[in-house]
Amino acid sequence: MSETKPEQTPETPEAEAAPEAAPDTAADPATAPEGDAPIPSMTQDAPADGPASTDEAAAQIAALEAQVAEANDRALRALAEAENVRRRAERDKQDASKYAVTGFARDVLTVADNLRRALDSIDADARKSSEAVETMVTGVEMTERALIQVLERNGITRIDPLGERFDSNAHEAMFEIPDESKPQGTIAQVVEAGYMLNDRLLRPAKVGVTRGGPKPEPAAAPAPTSADDAQAGGGDGNKAYEKDAGGAGGKLDEEL
Repeated sequence: MSETKPEQTPETPEAEAAPEAAPDTAADPATAPEGDAPIPSMTQDAPADGPASTDEAAAQIAALEAQVAEANDRALRALAEAENVRRRAERDKQDASKYAVTGFARDVLTVADNLRRALDSIDADARKSSEAVETMVTGVEMTERALIQVLERNGITRIDPLGERFDSNAHEAMFEIPDESKPQGTIAQVVEAGYMLNDRLLRPAKVGVTRGGPKPEPAAAPAPTSADDAQAGGGDGNKAYEKDAGGAGGKLDEEL
């Protein structure tokens, strides 16, 4: 009978000892090695908004509102300036169409003045004594009337203020005439007729005014018809004659 050998088991080397677990330094900041910053926990809550962040948001909102207000103000100013430019251009256009003939009209007035002087220089008796003179005078009168009609069609009207109160805005006083029967400043003589171009004075009428009479009552100031008249003060254009009055011809020529 064969002898059974005892079963040999292979010799196994001794199991290596398991390394010791490293200390959990991340969980405990106090045990972390020196020089390593503690790692914050992933579950740490974010800091809540405090008064500082609320004030900053309010400041930003206020700054944006200020910018919007400034933009609106600039837009309104730009619109107002554009409207002013439009109105100014429209007014200049109207003035150009209404007063473009000012220089030409002043030159034509000398023709009307010469025709009137020619008629005034002819005596009534001389007209009756000669048929030729009468015919010539009639032709001059017709020429004067035709010229005045042409001027009126172009917006030029004649000012003949005989017997009216002196107006420094439309009349030029050349001399004084003693007359106690009429209020002081009444126009007693028209030396040269004046003219208006539409609503603008083209030439003042040269007149002689009375003095020595009663002082006229002050005329009521007319109501202003536009913003420009209101700013100008709505002065009395029919104020009584005074030696130091201003306007187109308020100053008296004492030598005459």
